[in-house]
Amino acid sequence: MKTGKIIHKGESRIKIEFPYNQSIAGKLKQIDDAKWSKTHQAWHIPYTEEAYKKIHSLFPDEISLPSESSTKTVTNDLAKTPLTANNISEPQKNLPHLSNDVLIEVIEKRIIVRLPKSELDTNFLSGFRYVRWNKNGFFWQIPHYGNNLDLLKTYFGNRISNVLFHKTVAIQPEKQKYEIVEDVVLAISMPNGRLKVIFSYHSALVNHLKTVPYSNYSMKNKFWTLPISDHIVEGLKTKCLELGLSLKFRQETTDKNSVVPRKSANLIQNYRKCPAAMVDKLTELRYSPNTIKTYCSLFEELINYYSTEDIDTIDELKIVAFCRYLVTDRKVSASYQNQSINAIKFYYERVLGGKRKFYFLERPSKEKTLPIVLNTDEVTRLLNATTNLKHKTILAVIYSAGLRISECINLKIKDIDSKRMQIRVEQGKGKKDRYTLLSGKTLVLLRDYFKTYQPKFYLFESPSRDEYSASSIQSVFRSACGKAKINKKATVHTLRHSFATHLLENGTDLRYIQSLLGHESSKTTEIYTHITTKGIEMIKSPIDDLDI
Repeated sequence: MKTGKIIHKGESRIKIEFPYNQSIAGKLKQIDDAKWSKTHQAWHIPYTEEAYKKIHSLFPDEISLPSESSTKTVTNDLAKTPLTANNISEPQKNLPHLSNDVLIEVIEKRIIVRLPKSELDTNFLSGFRYVRWNKNGFFWQIPHYGNNLDLLKTYFGNRISNVLFHKTVAIQPEKQKYEIVEDVVLAISMPNGRLKVIFSYHSALVNHLKTVPYSNYSMKNKFWTLPISDHIVEGLKTKCLELGLSLKFRQETTDKNSVVPRKSANLIQNYRKCPAAMVDKLTELRYSPNTIKTYCSLFEELINYYSTEDIDTIDELKIVAFCRYLVTDRKVSASYQNQSINAIKFYYERVLGGKRKFYFLERPSKEKTLPIVLNTDEVTRLLNATTNLKHKTILAVIYSAGLRISECINLKIKDIDSKRMQIRVEQGKGKKDRYTLLSGKTLVLLRDYFKTYQPKFYLFESPSRDEYSASSIQSVFRSACGKAKINKKATVHTLRHSFATHLLENGTDLRYIQSLLGHESSKTTEIYTHITTKGIEMIKSPIDDLDI
């Protein structure tokens, strides 16, 4: 048996190594706080006099403790001693597997350590409290408090190539004050699709809000937020009425001047276009046309922000500064910010072949919202309000088959299988093929449409015989909503959400809905279970079958 001193989670411990033996392991368990470490692949016990005496009595002949574990130096206080510069085991500098390329980066309350893989270094870094390995960024992350940074500098010494200090950017929402009135619940509809609920504390109402899917309480702002959907709002109304509370709704207004629009290309002198190499690489990797357009536009914003800099020499610090500009000056959304970083990373990592980078930005988390859904009556009114045969057929196909708008405009005549009553969706989102429903009523509309318009290749064609445009379909949908007097913030994609929700309400298994929608993960489809409560009354509790 071999023993030695280790630092485990900031505490000194006695490490015990031996070939697996159930009898020895059983004896070790008799020692208080004896533990097995996956990191060290060994047993370890407290570095105390009591533990020393216990292990010596259990294994008088088989084990030899290290000299520093003698009864003169091992005390109960030593077990509580945190990792310090005095008890760090300095790595041997002449070991060939230890590289001198260690990069330490400090980002406010975090320390990032990048280094080649080494078991000795891993054991050392594992001794810090709350340390974790970031498998996506390939670095160690350690809290920046106390003397952790000094400990790292002492241990790695001249192996450190550089120590960088970064500044982070976080979006801080502006505080708004609301008057809290007794027995009055204020519900504020926010632009992000969530409902802000403010009230004087009421335990019964709080218990109700806890049952709402994706509800969240902000300790900082002292209010609840909920996703906006018909049954959630109706549930809140019913609960307030039951509790004798007055519910008041308000629409939160946004300051349009707070969002700084992107400068037009026409106003920028010598506007630089996205490099052809990036377009070629995106095309080569078969990115969708929409993704290529988005990435190129976002990357152009960066290279024209640094209009005098050579594109290939824009370094990481400049990129971080540009991202800070997007957040603090432009006040862009979290989605825009993330897409911009992805486009930049694509050019410098995939096109130029640079090393994978980790940009130190506190990205704002996106609050979960539930999709807007039309009920069956609203869908009926929408389709009946559309008098143009072509327009009505387009909306009917999208709703009856649960299609995305891009999937609808890419439909070809050959994709309609009237014998099997199926529609083939070719190369949908994620470059996946699938089959979805072709309803009888939709088939009747399609046959009338085909006789009238006689398309040649695409199912829905423009006057020039090209594929129909997405903007035209969106315009048709908005017009139909106006005629049908639908006041919800609905889009063409709402028809797809409505298709899934209505199938679920009619008893269709969630796995079939997932297949029809083309969702890769069932978790994406499960969002529709939070939209509808229809059918819950049909579920029978198992206690009803018991003889009690």
